[in-house]
Amino acid sequence: MKKALAIFVLFVAVVWLMNTSLFVAPPAGTAKLLAHRGMHQTYPKDNVGRDTCTATIIRTPEHPYLENTIASMQAAFDAGADVVELDVHLTPDRQFAVFHDWTLDCRTEAKGVTEETPMTALKSLDIGYGYTADGGKTFPFRGKGVGQMPTLEEVLAALPDRKFLINFKSRRAEEGAELATRVDAQPQWREAVFGVYGGEEPTRETLKRLQGMRGYDRTSTMACLTRYLGYGWSGLMPDACKNTFVIVPGNYAPLLWGWPDRFAARMKAAGSEIILLGPYGGGDFTTGIDTMQDLEMVPPGFSGYIWTNRIEMIGPALAKRQVADAGTN
Repeated sequence: MKKALAIFVLFVAVVWLMNTSLFVAPPAGTAKLLAHRGMHQTYPKDNVGRDTCTATIIRTPEHPYLENTIASMQAAFDAGADVVELDVHLTPDRQFAVFHDWTLDCRTEAKGVTEETPMTALKSLDIGYGYTADGGKTFPFRGKGVGQMPTLEEVLAALPDRKFLINFKSRRAEEGAELATRVDAQPQWREAVFGVYGGEEPTRETLKRLQGMRGYDRTSTMACLTRYLGYGWSGLMPDACKNTFVIVPGNYAPLLWGWPDRFAARMKAAGSEIILLGPYGGGDFTTGIDTMQDLEMVPPGFSGYIWTNRIEMIGPALAKRQVADAGTN
């Protein structure tokens, strides 16, 4: 019994030594910000389902920006974003419409499926039509979003030298093929596309066609995290965690072997970037570091990407924290 106990204690000690961050310096660099949908109108996440029209439950507006518009992206970069996430749909006239919703019914005055509507028609819509913060008594953005749905080409032309994470809203592999063709043909697109994610088929098609491009989908994210939890303590790196984006929910981060510094060093050595989210509660991987309390989940010395829905708040707060940290070093 004593021998078995001694072996167990020795094993625990070895595992601890292999995974503690006490003797590992964090990778060089500072935290970077990834603004989800640019600067946009936020809403309470409680009881929000896949079919909830979130435009009808926004909080009282504190700024004039609507998601996925060029103005909202510029505002996000001005607030400190290093990357802006945007959503695309390949339309019948072969344009990538930048718009979040699968259908037009929630945010615009029109009806129908976004990807089935020509860009020429989408350009005529008012994307601020459906927003209300008081149950439909007033619509503060109605009439202000006419013609504001951009194409991906317009976004990249209007915001050169910026980085974008592209979210495929469909499961159509042809979207990934089309994006890959355009990125491969235009060096400025390759520089601008930080990565891709979303629908498994288009995401994987893009990655297959573009060597060195990073991306993820729900399946690949879960494969990386579950396998790393299973045997990452040994220092072995799952293939699913190599040369990709490793999505880390903030509330589960402490469970990952070697978090924060050793984990970060392992991912850097594997050619991957960490994207730190807010607390995961079983829904989509889009909760962000959106409050001052959430910001406490970001460890000192973290040099990965921070996903946020509140870039206007988190951008200045992180900058202030980084200045304070620099002053104490």
